[in-house]
Amino acid sequence: MNDSGPQSLDASVFRAVLYSHRSLSPRGFLILMLAIGGVSFVCGTFFLLSGAWPIMGFFGLDVLLVYIAFKLNYKSGLAHEIVDLTPRTLTLKQVSPTGKSRSFEFNPHWVRLLFTEGPDGGNRLMLASHGRELEFARLLNDDERRDFANALQRALDAGRMDYLHPH
Repeated sequence: MNDSGPQSLDASVFRAVLYSHRSLSPRGFLILMLAIGGVSFVCGTFFLLSGAWPIMGFFGLDVLLVYIAFKLNYKSGLAHEIVDLTPRTLTLKQVSPTGKSRSFEFNPHWVRLLFTEGPDGGNRLMLASHGRELEFARLLNDDERRDFANALQRALDAGRMDYLHPH
């Protein structure tokens, strides 16, 4: 006999937060910037001592541009998606790098998970319900998207089985 009582219909049975992968840690970024800055300083000093002093400024500009590019890349890494499955709803919340969000709700008993693979090995993941399709999980690479699709499909199937055959 289970004394925990019935499971809440609003309790998550599956929840995932999807972020794009960032392979360079903050410490790695610092080391990379110090290395680039050091090389630029040494090369710039060589040109300065050779009498071509304006070149030193271009080496500093290169370091600044690399820094800005990485910072923009890290900012784009703030985008994420939250997938939350309860017995009543499947909610997808997409959050942009600026923090602006959009939410979509689906009935977990009617929604279909569509996973398609292209001839090049790339794939797409979509939620479909009542004639509408919504692509998601674009932040993941192809292998991660495939694994996530399998995990979400298992959670949806388990929820449907629990609904049809309650304990």
